[in-house]
Amino acid sequence: MAEKPEVIILCGGRGSRLSEETETKPKPMVEIGGKPILWHIMKTYAHYNFTKFILALGYRGDYIKKYFYDYRITSNDFTLEMHPDRSPKIHNIPEENEWEITFVDTGLETLKGARIKRVEKHIKSDNFHLTYGDGVSDVNIKRLFDYHTAHNNIGTLTAVRPPSRFGEINLSGDKILSFEEKPQLGTSYINGGFFVFKREFFDYVQPNIDCDFEFGPLQKLAHDGRLYAFKHEGFWQCMDNIRERDYLNKLWDENKAKWKVWK
Repeated sequence: MAEKPEVIILCGGRGSRLSEETETKPKPMVEIGGKPILWHIMKTYAHYNFTKFILALGYRGDYIKKYFYDYRITSNDFTLEMHPDRSPKIHNIPEENEWEITFVDTGLETLKGARIKRVEKHIKSDNFHLTYGDGVSDVNIKRLFDYHTAHNNIGTLTAVRPPSRFGEINLSGDKILSFEEKPQLGTSYINGGFFVFKREFFDYVQPNIDCDFEFGPLQKLAHDGRLYAFKHEGFWQCMDNIRERDYLNKLWDENKAKWKVWK
């Protein structure tokens, strides 16, 4: 039986445009509705039964480790006996009880491509998910994965249609012809950040600190004709700045969070 596909989440960035929050915490831990945006992303994958997570850590990675290490206690009722040999008794089973999380320190200043390469040893499946730690969507992760495994190519990128300040992709049908991360004017689909890759993608990235992901590896994959697009016309939103954080919190508070696909 094939290994259950892992989900790599890139969690190493500083989030300078959210500096009022990221002085003390990494960007994926900025909260939406009282929970880190990273938790929201993981809940989305878990809804589709992808629960084997690999967090590629960098800036303030200790913050993320501590949050999840303490999660069983902070999120549940428990009884504590003060005897040092007795563990706390947790009274309820958290919804996240089947999550398996591997925390990997991939370096403070490491670019994204190198972070991906540095977690390669933890990937046991033939195909794996990859996403950023700062964006939410109602994309159907199961359909994305099935679409990826149905075509004989190395990578699948979720293509969405938000504002033009993001990187644009040039499509022929579902095949990506070229990938431009920061064009001057965008009018079509862009990189939505929810990927599936075959293991062969690790040949496109290197462990050296300056190996990027969008500039270089994705462009080369598209040039080689091995990158396809999964078109998503539904909700997608990244959280790059305070305005976007406030927008996502407003949607959550008003019960309009379309990315909340779980019950």
